[in-house]
Amino acid sequence: MLKEFKEFAMKGNMLDMAVGIIIGAAFGTVVKSVVDDILMPIVSSIFKMPDFSNLYTVLSNPNNASFTSVAEAREAGAAVLAYGQFINALIAFLIVAFVLFMIVKAMNAAKRKEEAAAPAPPPGPTVEELLIQIRDNLARS
Repeated sequence: MLKEFKEFAMKGNMLDMAVGIIIGAAFGTVVKSVVDDILMPIVSSIFKMPDFSNLYTVLSNPNNASFTSVAEAREAGAAVLAYGQFINALIAFLIVAFVLFMIVKAMNAAKRKEEAAAPAPPPGPTVEELLIQIRDNLARS
């Protein structure tokens, strides 16, 4: 089993996967920043809210206290439904999904161009040429 793992790792699959994970994590950080720092402030200003990610509903509040943020409510032990943070995560997911769709679409288009540009194999002999060869071979026999 160790030998199989070594062969797998040496084929480059492991390295390709590691590079993909690292780039994906970095891309996720960039997308999160775009959503949190650029898009959501614009959405918040449209809805006249200072912090869109801080939209929440308190499901149970054992202390009957009032809270000004999700973090404050959670620290106090309240059960909080943080739908603003979910909306942020959903927007980030949609951005990542769209970018991945565009990458796959571009790769498929490049693959199609590559396949179209590949030269066709030389044509084989025509039926007439084969019949002439057969006739000539029969004539020699």
